[in-house]
Amino acid sequence: MEEASQHNTSEDCWIVIDGKVYDVSSYLDEHPGGDDVLLRATGKDATEEFEDAGHSKTARDQMEQFFIGELDQLPPPIPELEIVHKKQEFKERLENVLNLSKQNWVFPVAVVSLSVAVGVLYLKRK
Repeated sequence: MEEASQHNTSEDCWIVIDGKVYDVSSYLDEHPGGDDVLLRATGKDATEEFEDAGHSKTARDQMEQFFIGELDQLPPPIPELEIVHKKQEFKERLENVLNLSKQNWVFPVAVVSLSVAVGVLYLKRK
């Protein structure tokens, strides 16, 4: 649909109906409803508008000469790698925080232990 939506000018006009893509650029001036109707139908699925207009069998048969392909019906790929990457990044940050918190208590405990040891030695000398 993305590619079809890029063809949205009077010189290059593609419409999508029932999953089929039609290049109606050469038909714009001949369209009984006017070229504006077709130009407004670009960039989206125009099936509903087409059906609501009540086109005849002749009009439907005439469309075949403008048929250029079908839409890719596969859903867009899910960016799984990005999700995994973000989870991994979060895990690494969490590990870093935990490592830092372990290191943050080591220094104060060492200072307090050293102070207690010095105090005990000082008191023993007296």
